[in-house]
Amino acid sequence: MQALQFGAVRVYLGEKSGKYPDGNQVIVQGADARVAFDTPQVARHIGPELDDVDAIILGHVHEDHMVALGRLRRATVQVHEGDLAAAQSWAGLGRHYGYPDAVLAQMKPMIERDFDYAPRPDATGYTDGALWELGGGVRVRAHHLPGHTAGHSALVVESEGLAFIGDIDLTGFGPYYGDATSDLAQFRRSLHRVRDIDARVWVTSHHRGVLTERADFLQALARFAGKIDERSERLLGYLRERPHTLDELVARRLLYPPGFELPYVECAERRSIGQHLDELQAMGAVQMQADGRFCPAA
Repeated sequence: MQALQFGAVRVYLGEKSGKYPDGNQVIVQGADARVAFDTPQVARHIGPELDDVDAIILGHVHEDHMVALGRLRRATVQVHEGDLAAAQSWAGLGRHYGYPDAVLAQMKPMIERDFDYAPRPDATGYTDGALWELGGGVRVRAHHLPGHTAGHSALVVESEGLAFIGDIDLTGFGPYYGDATSDLAQFRRSLHRVRDIDARVWVTSHHRGVLTERADFLQALARFAGKIDERSERLLGYLRERPHTLDELVARRLLYPPGFELPYVECAERRSIGQHLDELQAMGAVQMQADGRFCPAA
């Protein structure tokens, strides 16, 4: 299995550099304690180095970051307080997603099968700026970067200059803000703030893996952030053709290609498109007609 070493940090790359549904596993070894950041599918194959961690620090809560939580019961679990309820129970995770009950009923057996889902009612919360001293000068600090989820955070190994930036994942898909606790405006702000984190290595949860040059990181971040405005322009293009209801826009899709079907896709499209419409209305670019259809502002 491919692993990269950066001082006290080891990064295990998942399949295709952690492309969803897999992810990239970070393990940090101090003189007194060993911690893991998240546990993606690759965690099933790592062995004792992961099995013996003292704590799992979650950068955020989604099914693909929780794969080993049910197996590693000896390890404590910590997550930003904004995502804490989602780690502690299925009810909390359901509210976190915000999907209708019928969709959640389809989702639960899927994530139990594909991601070994198990809640951790013993999980505890951290806040922005939380610091973990692992011994021997190895320390980790949380930087709250919400938008993807309410609690999404970067975990920075300050002693090694390595930032695990989670699902600010720099993929071609672009930012995901399709769940109940997602927030487009917060995501925009977080994409600015992440540039200011003092680091020389950036590790993503998915697909991009590891970047070691700041110029490459900034270029990838700009492309990733640019997907938001591309989506707004595509929506405006739909509305220039003719006025649309929200249902009609959801049917045309903004995030996923037509024909891509999973239980949550329509919900994610509705939540994402709704946020874009709110933003465009606030900018004065879009208005809602008396019949409930959206059109470009006059």
